[in-house]
Amino acid sequence: MSDDSFIREVNDEMRREQAQKLWDRFGPALLVIAILVVLGTAAFVGYRYWDETRANRSGDAFSQALKLANDGKNDDALAALIQLEKDGYGAYPLLARMRAATVKANKGDVDAAVKDFDDVAADTAIPQGLRDMARLRAALLLVDHGSFADVSSRVEALRSDTNTLRHSAREALGLAAWKEGKTQDALKLFDQIASDDGAPRNTRERATLMSELIRGSGSAS
Repeated sequence: MSDDSFIREVNDEMRREQAQKLWDRFGPALLVIAILVVLGTAAFVGYRYWDETRANRSGDAFSQALKLANDGKNDDALAALIQLEKDGYGAYPLLARMRAATVKANKGDVDAAVKDFDDVAADTAIPQGLRDMARLRAALLLVDHGSFADVSSRVEALRSDTNTLRHSAREALGLAAWKEGKTQDALKLFDQIASDDGAPRNTRERATLMSELIRGSGSAS
């Protein structure tokens, strides 16, 4: 055997011994890590599938309930929404809760609808934006079925110049004031909306029309 062959065999043997020592020392840990990675990946994929499946199922149920409501089948829609409140997933129970209140109003049960919206508005576990929307929805119902004080108690806080719902809040207050003969208050609110460049165009047009109506009636003097 040549010196080169001998040296090569010795080197190979040394590498095998080093590799064996490394495996004996780190192999089991590496194997455990590999298994954990595989299990973690499988768990993540499984959870994502489970999560998407539940969300899709709730989404389909919500869409079906909306279709029933749009078709005028309010009792069936309400039953479906109440069920979704109980066993829905993600944001759908809250959406069903809000929509159920609207269906109750469409059925003529305004008191129950206002109570449901008030309950949402008072629920501190719900994001502030949705609570404000519930306050506004209750106020809009009370424009026709309540007093100016009823409307004001729900949306007065939404009138501030920084609130994104200020235009609708002012409109609800303006209509409630006009109904109660508070024409100066109503005119001020409608003029506020009409002069606000940030207000939606259709809201500004309605406010302008109401301002002209009040002034034309002579009750603004």
